[in-house]
Amino acid sequence: NDRIRNIGISAHIDSGKTTLTERVLYYTGRIAEIHEVKGKDGVGATMDSMELERQRGITIQSAATYTVWNNHNINIIDTPGHVDFTIEVERALRVLDGAVLVLCAVGGVQCQTMTVNRQMKRYNVPFLTFINKLDRMGANPNRALQQMRTKLGHNVAFVNIPIGLEGNMRGIIDLVEERSMYFEGPFGQVIRFDEIPADFRAEASDRRQELVECVANADEILGEMFLEEKIPTNDDLKAAIRRATVQRLFSPVLVGTALKNKGVQPLLDAVLDYLPNPTEVKNYAILNQEDSSETSKILMDPARTPENPFVGLAFKLEAGKFGQLTYVRVYQGCLKKGEYIYNTRTSKKVRVQRLVRLHADQMEDVDEVYAGDICALFGVDCASGDTFTSKTSANLSMESIHIPEAVISMSMKPSNKNDTDKFSKGINRFTREDPTFRVHFDTESKETIISGMGELHLEIYSQRMEREYNCPCVMGRPKVAFRETITGPVSFDFTHKKQSGGSGQYGKVTGVLEPLESEHYTKLEFEDQTVGTNVPRQFVPAVEKSNFSFYRGELVQKKNICKVFQLFCESLFTDSSQRHVWICHRATILH
Repeated sequence: NDRIRNIGISAHIDSGKTTLTERVLYYTGRIAEIHEVKGKDGVGATMDSMELERQRGITIQSAATYTVWNNHNINIIDTPGHVDFTIEVERALRVLDGAVLVLCAVGGVQCQTMTVNRQMKRYNVPFLTFINKLDRMGANPNRALQQMRTKLGHNVAFVNIPIGLEGNMRGIIDLVEERSMYFEGPFGQVIRFDEIPADFRAEASDRRQELVECVANADEILGEMFLEEKIPTNDDLKAAIRRATVQRLFSPVLVGTALKNKGVQPLLDAVLDYLPNPTEVKNYAILNQEDSSETSKILMDPARTPENPFVGLAFKLEAGKFGQLTYVRVYQGCLKKGEYIYNTRTSKKVRVQRLVRLHADQMEDVDEVYAGDICALFGVDCASGDTFTSKTSANLSMESIHIPEAVISMSMKPSNKNDTDKFSKGINRFTREDPTFRVHFDTESKETIISGMGELHLEIYSQRMEREYNCPCVMGRPKVAFRETITGPVSFDFTHKKQSGGSGQYGKVTGVLEPLESEHYTKLEFEDQTVGTNVPRQFVPAVEKSNFSFYRGELVQKKNICKVFQLFCESLFTDSSQRHVWICHRATILH
């Protein structure tokens, strides 16, 4: 289990997450050749498997993959940067043990970096920082480091520094091992170690001292050595960095440029050296006791043994080529192909027909997975955030994922009226997959209203509708029902005559309508001041009902509603189909 790392790569838009992941897969031998995001060859990066992602050059869905580096198994989730797809980052960080926060050397800490930082804090995820794009004009890793201290309030220090910047970047200096590294070969796959260049020795010495001080502030053992003025060995420093990083008291900062293939291998080494394995992270399940309102937390046992009962969390759903794909993080025990597991939310028993490990959109069948693994199941009916266990009696649930509120709404309808079935099928699938994408039908305007995290979010779903379901859609502003009321008292003496064959209709009603004070706008006061039987008793409730019905904006034609009163109300307003009496009033019938 100590040979496993579950990491996520997250950052602000265009910091180079997907490019970095592509290099990681290439250097670990997972892919045979490198392709660029929105590259000239039109292939696109491995992790951006959706056609829309390749076309736009952005990541829309987080994609999982696994790879091996120095005999360690690394599960990687590449997440989107746009705030519109923030749920993808949220649920990735919920199930990961560590993360790599990527910063652009020019942009530094940007707005979405702060959001990602908040999400890491919420799920208590230790992280490394990688300052990317040192080849860009205006690259300034020192400024990015200072922003991490001032804007994000982190205890950070360089673990390696660049030899030259922008076009002159030749390699990097490893401050822990005190040596320089050069990346040679057409794709930087050959690493040559050398001494620190003479003109960088003073800077390297200062930066190493700064690193020791920052770690000593966060780690007791190194702190004591520092106070006793002992010089820590490289192994002491490494162990101290790991302890401080795992406890989220420190974040090591690495530098490089993924596009120019420099600094990626030291980052992979740092992931193994400093980020926690599944046994070092405490995960709790909540035990819901039916007989009491109290809940108790149970610590999950991360040992990779089949003896423990299985507990897993379905953190993401995706409709693949072969049906619904459910991403599961295993927290305890072992899951085997063909076994039965229980959904603790629905109490349903399901069979694991197919168990796969993922590499972007490719799959690899496996027979069993253990605690700490990330895998996917096929044909399991569940929702995002459901917990699965191997025991029926275990009423466990893993802590839920934070889902932000929607911020924007639009109306959406299929361009072709015959596509209604495809439209509802697509909408159902998208709402199951994405908890931040919400849909409701507005009964007043007769429109389907979709809500999400931003314009890009809704636009992407509209385009996916057309591509995946062949159902082009029209999007627009939601219509708003226009409401108005009377401003002063109005008396009425209304006669209704209708002769259309048969006995005909005749009715006359006299009375007064007056507005109530604005604080009583949810009330309706009805008063009957008729004398004798000039309005027959059985019609009075119908008059009241028609008034109330009209007030609620329901222009309904029902037999038990007084037609005379309704027609009078309609005559008060110019366009009765759109305008409704809304602020309430006092109605009195006199005659």
